[in-house]
Amino acid sequence: MDRSHDSRWVSTPAIHRDAVLTETARFVAAVKGASLATPVPSCPGWTLLDLVRHTGSVQRWFSTLLLQRVQERPRSRDVELALPPSEDGYPGWLEASSAVAAEAFAATDPDAPMWVWGADPHARFWIRRMLFETLVHRADADIAVGLRPVIDPALAADGVDEFLANLPFAASFAPKTADLRGHGETIRFRCTDRAGDWLVRLRPDGFGLVENGTAADTEATHPADATVQGAAADLLLLMYGRLDRSAEAFETTGDDKLLTHWFANSEF
Repeated sequence: MDRSHDSRWVSTPAIHRDAVLTETARFVAAVKGASLATPVPSCPGWTLLDLVRHTGSVQRWFSTLLLQRVQERPRSRDVELALPPSEDGYPGWLEASSAVAAEAFAATDPDAPMWVWGADPHARFWIRRMLFETLVHRADADIAVGLRPVIDPALAADGVDEFLANLPFAASFAPKTADLRGHGETIRFRCTDRAGDWLVRLRPDGFGLVENGTAADTEATHPADATVQGAAADLLLLMYGRLDRSAEAFETTGDDKLLTHWFANSEF
């Protein structure tokens, strides 16, 4: 759904499909030649091996869901992973996982109805979700090997939108989100380097995005109790807990207790 209200906003299954392959290639490039025993600071307790195995496994599982056009919640997450016999085979295995995904994309109508755990009950949900699962963990790999993650601003803004749209549906695996309740308090997240403005309202029965008017009158018609703004890539990493809102990358205003409550309970 377009929440930026700007013609430059781009979010299509075709772009998501291509970006899965691109981000996986960047991931593979980051870990090739590195020790897979290297700790991943942004995923405490994980090594690069854990990170690679998790990402490739998710790609293969989502691909299975797409090929099966699942219509109800799966009872098992067991899929054929074809894990390599030794650690040095894992970069190539991750690359092969993206090839499995590409085959599933080619065989799937993105508009096909499917069971999903999130907001959009179509196959395109899983393609988009696979992209941001891959992209964020590619950033984790960069961090682990001492690189500064570089994320395309358009994709990053799309990722912020995807996160905020789906978070209200994530309680089954992100139980703290059940505590995101309130009495109409609002939080605004705004990009400073491209179009992107999201307003979240906390209600007694839950929380979710407010559908705003045009980008020009958003602040006037929907003033927020607290605001966080920064570059799109930084906002995406903030959403996933890879950056803290106290970082110099962000400007925050308004109710700090409300922001503390949000970030303490919005873990994905």
